[in-house]
This record gives sequence, C-alpha cells and structure tokens, in this order.
Amino acid sequence: MSTHSKPVFLRALDGETLVTPPLWLMRQAGRYLPEYRELRAKAGSFLALCYNPEMAAEVTLQPIRRFGFDAAILFSDILVIPQALGQALWFAEGEGPRLEPVADEERLRAIDGQADQDKLAPIIETVRRVRGALPRETALIGFCGAPWTVATYMVAGRGTPDQGPAKELFTRDQDLFQRLIDRIVVSSIDYLNAQIKAGVDAVQIFDSWAGSLGPAEFERWCIAPTKRIVEGVRARHPRTRIIGFPRGAGALIPGYVTATGVDAAGLETDIDRGFARDAIQSLVPVQGHLDPLILRAGGPELEREVAAIRSAFGPKPFVFNLGHGILPDTPIAHVERLIAAVRA
Repeated sequence: MSTHSKPVFLRALDGETLVTPPLWLMRQAGRYLPEYRELRAKAGSFLALCYNPEMAAEVTLQPIRRFGFDAAILFSDILVIPQALGQALWFAEGEGPRLEPVADEERLRAIDGQADQDKLAPIIETVRRVRGALPRETALIGFCGAPWTVATYMVAGRGTPDQGPAKELFTRDQDLFQRLIDRIVVSSIDYLNAQIKAGVDAVQIFDSWAGSLGPAEFERWCIAPTKRIVEGVRARHPRTRIIGFPRGAGALIPGYVTATGVDAAGLETDIDRGFARDAIQSLVPVQGHLDPLILRAGGPELEREVAAIRSAFGPKPFVFNLGHGILPDTPIAHVERLIAAVRA
C-alpha cells in the first residue's frame, strides 16, 4: 500500500505529520446516536448486541456513515475476555457490568485455562463484516482491555471507585493475582491476533484504571503485562500498529511507552499538554485529549479548545480524539461542530 493510498489514521500512527489530523472518538458508536438507541432496543440487551455480528457491525458503521470519521472502532466490550474464560457476566440496566468475583483459589480454578475462542467467534465475524463494508480510506480499530483493568472488574465483580478489591488481592496473594493476569494476557494476545487476521488495521489496549497504581505497582501490573501483549501481537503481526491508553498514568506514560513498545499513546483529558508534547509525543504519536464535557457543552469554547489542542500537538504526528468516551447526552450538532473545527 502506497503512502497516499494508506488511511490517514495509519499514516499518523506511522509517524507522519499531517496538516489535518485524523479524527475519531472513543465510544463513537453509542447512546448519543438515535440510530444506535433504536438498534439497542431491538437487540434486547447490551451483550446480545455485542454478540450479534449483523447488529454489532451496523452499530460500528453508524458513526462512519453519519460523520465520516477517519477510523471505525469495533463495537464490543473489554469484558468479553472474562466471559470467554468462563466467568459469568451480565449488565445491570443503569448500573453497568456485573461478574462473579474472583477473589480466591477456588474461583480462579473455575476460570483456569485459555479463553473459549468459540465464544469470541461472533465478535471476529463482526470484524469481517465491518472490514468488508468500510471504505478503504477508513481504518478499522480493534481493541482489548489491559490486564490490570480487566482484572479489577474480575476481582471486584463490578467497577469500583478505587480498585480496592484488586489491590487487596495482589497485596494478600501476589501469586494468585499474577496467575489471573497471566490468563488475561494469553487470552488477549489470541483475541487481538484473531481481530487482526479478520481485518482490523490497528489495535488499542485500554487501561482505564492505570492511574490508580503507584510506580512500582504500575511497573508490575500495567507495564509488564502490556509489554507481553505487544510482543505476542508483534510475533504474529509485526506491521499492525498498537495504541496504548494507560488512562490517568500521567508522568509514568513515557516509561510505559518505552518499556511496552507501543506505537502510539492515548492522552487523557487532564494531562499537562506541555509535558505530553515534550515527554510523550517526542517518543511516539499521541492521540487525544479533548474533554468530553467540553464537547457536550459545545459553543465557542469547543472551537477554542480544538484550536489549542491542534496547536499543541499538530506540529508532530497526532490523532485527534477525546480524553475518554463521548458522553451519552452529547448533542449531535456539537459533534458536527467538532468535526468542522478539526478539519477547518
């Protein structure tokens, strides 16, 4: 593929500085879109939607049709890996995901071994369908949850404000927690490689709770497992670009980038721009970091913020995105205004 026929999203990840940065939004397929809400109601549940290739492909494509983003991201969830490992998973309406907690040896044995790839097969079929329907200039992003973040849900059985149950477990029994991390690592490598084989152009590793770890814990539970995933993907697919998003890690991100070998780094909303530009973007292309609240509010402040972000990161390889997922009550007109500002 020549440079000019390659999607602009991949050109940015390859280190090319573009006059207009490529643009996509985390959670761009979601509840702020009326067409998503309609299909979600037909599916009956969030998980039913994730495991229905026809519906999940349609949801993935909806924001591309409406907005023309430079990349689509697979519609799925990071917790399909625990479910494929044998852990019960369900979504409580209005409350989020629930799992049977893994907090002792007996529960760990119940999910012993690798993920059941048959359970993940519908998601891989979604990738094939989306890739077949996307314009060639639009990249397709696959993803998985980082082992630390996935483990926090597996141990607590739900999201927690401080990831306390997972911290308590690795403090009490490091061996048990390490074996849980190992299962997630192996399954995540297989899962990402299957996505790539089916047609994704790049993958993102979401570590939503990376910021809850101190430096030594971050090294063991965030950097080391992510490095293994990167190496496992590169062994099979050396040309696939990998984005790491250790949300909230701040000053630890440069070390994360260097140690893991990711090709690009996601930037959360609150990171200092000067630091991100000088310490992170000097190493790899960066992606982010517009505040979803500013997008929801819209108005002149949105355009000022877009201009400030482009000024800070535009002189080097950069992908415009949010610092976290788009909020469900974001007006569509504000997304349209964002796109116009980024591409002006």
